[in-house]
Amino acid sequence: MQESRDRYKAMVDKLKEHNHKLTPQRLAIIRILSESKEHPSVEDISRRLQRDFPGVSEATVYRNVLLIKSLGEVLEIGFAGESTHYDGRKPHPHPHIVCIKCRKIIDPDLQSLKEMVEEITEESGFEVVTYRLDFFGICPGCRTMNA
Repeated sequence: MQESRDRYKAMVDKLKEHNHKLTPQRLAIIRILSESKEHPSVEDISRRLQRDFPGVSEATVYRNVLLIKSLGEVLEIGFAGESTHYDGRKPHPHPHIVCIKCRKIIDPDLQSLKEMVEEITEESGFEVVTYRLDFFGICPGCRTMNA
């Protein structure tokens, strides 16, 4: 819970720092992004907002998410043929595991990731500035449904 509050504050502070307005809709979008473990799409965020802001369009949500992303506070996760998802809890590169049945996305905690990046740097001579590491499988819920 504290992590969500810290992320919310970081996003709000970044908007203030860049002189962006803190509209009620924008703050609600930030709240959803900072609290969501599900990596919501623009459509998901729009659905959640409809109760409190019935007039907010997906285009408005999209523009706000892109603004927050441009400030480095949201990680964009796109897959071919799918809606793009966003991670406001961890806006830095990190691995994901995606269920190929229900499309659920979670963040595994890989202790060896730092070592992997160092090994890639050493072997290739590249300076790694960002990366994307996705794993695909079938989540426990979908496996149970198919059993």
